[in-house]
Order: sequence, then structure tokens, then C-alpha cells
Amino acid sequence: NSQAVSLAIILIVSFVLIYSLSSILMPVFASIVLAYLLEGLVGKAEDNGMPRLPAVYLVFSVFMACLGFLLFYLMPLVSQQAVELVQNIPEIINSAQRGVMRLPEMYPKLISESKIQQMMFAVQKELLTYGQNVLSLSAASVVGIVSALIYLFLVPMMVFFLLKDKELLISWFLQFMPKDRNLTVRVWEEVDIQIGNYVRGKFAEIFILWFVSYTTFATLDLNYAMLLAVLMGVQVIIPYIGATLVTFPVLGVAYFQWGLSGDDFMYLVIAYSIIQALDGVVLVPVLFSEAVNLHAIAIIVAILFFGGLWGFWGVFFAIPLATVVKAVLTAWPRLGDNSSAIFADINAKDPSKF
Repeated sequence: NSQAVSLAIILIVSFVLIYSLSSILMPVFASIVLAYLLEGLVGKAEDNGMPRLPAVYLVFSVFMACLGFLLFYLMPLVSQQAVELVQNIPEIINSAQRGVMRLPEMYPKLISESKIQQMMFAVQKELLTYGQNVLSLSAASVVGIVSALIYLFLVPMMVFFLLKDKELLISWFLQFMPKDRNLTVRVWEEVDIQIGNYVRGKFAEIFILWFVSYTTFATLDLNYAMLLAVLMGVQVIIPYIGATLVTFPVLGVAYFQWGLSGDDFMYLVIAYSIIQALDGVVLVPVLFSEAVNLHAIAIIVAILFFGGLWGFWGVFFAIPLATVVKAVLTAWPRLGDNSSAIFADINAKDPSKF
């Protein structure tokens, strides 16, 4: 089947290029992702009667405004709160040690003092290793800052031209594609809507969770409200696992700020539980109603596999990539699809075989 061969070649070449050149062409891939995200807004503006070029300028202006808010307000505030949290870690550890050392007195038959000391020694050892890793990362941060500055200039520029010259770029790209590409087109059309809905829905979910969480934490006067709200937003990138991981810093900060005896801690636990419940029961079904249902095991395997290959972006696009795999497997031609035609052809040539 020539169409199946063409699809297989396209998939293999795409995978090899992305895997081998991901570190070099990361700004290009990031620009494609952002342009794909913004294309939905441009399309909606065109549906309302606006010409494409003004729609591109409008959407790109909104994108740059959001980028400016992210760079000049949100990131400095989050960085400041992260530094404050790191500076308070020794005090938090001492407070935790005092609380843990009281456990043998409260439960002498269950917990011994020697076990507590061994546990605290192991924790201190892990924290020391983590601190050394942070120092090594900070030593290489200069190169990272220079790369980030270059990306901040290149990525928005590429996003603009990807939106502006979409048809021209697609026409140029299609000339390298095989002529017999009906199967490839069918697979792409099947996953295009689903991936678009997923990416746009995921960004919307991140924004909504961040906004609601920050409003809630700030109202309760929780320390590091913006930092924890950002964690609440980005935790949806890793389904199932992210919600579990973000629980520890949120409840940990609340515990060290208020303790377990006050009402504030209980209010925080209730509010946090409501936010997580509304995300799973209301927000996800509304935003991802058109997404393909994947089994939880398939999602976890996709996160582990693609995250191991491409890090953050692999985790973020694990579900869309799993959707692509599912669409390819569904559309892939099988022997049973053409068995009647094959048998009819054989019967016409030699009826004695049947």
C-alpha cells in the first residue's frame, strides 16, 4: 500500500528530525506550538468577517501583551517568592524537626527516637545534595540567560511570520510531500481538531486554575500565594501526578504558617479540595469534551515515554502525541479491509482454489 508506506516514511522522518534536532531547533518548535495555539483565535476572527492580516495583527498584539505581563510582572513576583521560600527552608526544617521529635513521646510504642534520627539524617542528606545541584545549576545560569534572551527575540518574530504567511509556508512544505498522501491527510484531519482543542484547552485550564487559586490564596492571606498559584496552574500539565505533587507545597506552606489547630488551615484545605474537584468534574469535561478518550494507563505510559524523550514539551504533548499514535493505528490499512477484493481477484484467476 503506497499510502501506508508514505505515512510510515513521514512519521519516521518526523520522529528522527524532532528527536535529533530538538535541542537545536527548540525555538522553532516552540514557535510552531504558539502559532498553532494562536491560529484558533485568528480563525475565529476570520469567521466573524475580519480579514486575515488584521486578525493576525490583533491576535499577535494580544499575545505580546500577555508575554509582557508574564515577563515583567508574573515571573519577577514568582522568582521573589521562590527566593523567600528557599531562604525560609532552614526555619521550616527546624520546625519540622521539632514536630517530628515529639512523635516518640506521643506514640512510644510505634515510633522510636533512633528511627526518627535516622529519618532526619536521611532528609538532611537529600537536602544537601539538592542544594549542591542548585548551586551547579546557578553556575551555568549565565548561558541559560543568554539563550533565553535570544529566544525572547526569535520566538515572537517566528510566531508572527508563521501566522502571517501560513498559506505560503504550507504550500512550500507540501511540495516535498508525496502525491499519494490521502491516508496521511486523513490521519492529520482526524488529529488536527483534537490536538488543537487539547492545546488550547490546556492553556485555558492553566490560566483558570492559576487565577482562581491566586484569588483564593490571596483572600486567605496564604504566604507565597502567587508561587503556589502558578504551581496549581502548571500541575495540570502532568495528569494524575501533578495534582498529587502540588498538594505537598500548598498544604506544607499552610501548615508552617498556621499549624493544624487554627481555622485558617481548615479553610485552606476545603478551598483547595473544592478547586481540585471543580477542575476534574467541571473544567476538564467542558474544555476537553471533544478530545479523544484515552485510558489512564495509556496516558501514564505516554507521559513517561515522551517526557523521557523531550522533557517538559514531551510531558505537555504526551496526550496529543498519544492521540496521534491512536489515530495512526486506527487509520492504518489492514489485511481485512481489502481481503474481499484480494479473494475475488484470486477467484477470478483460479476458481479451483476456493
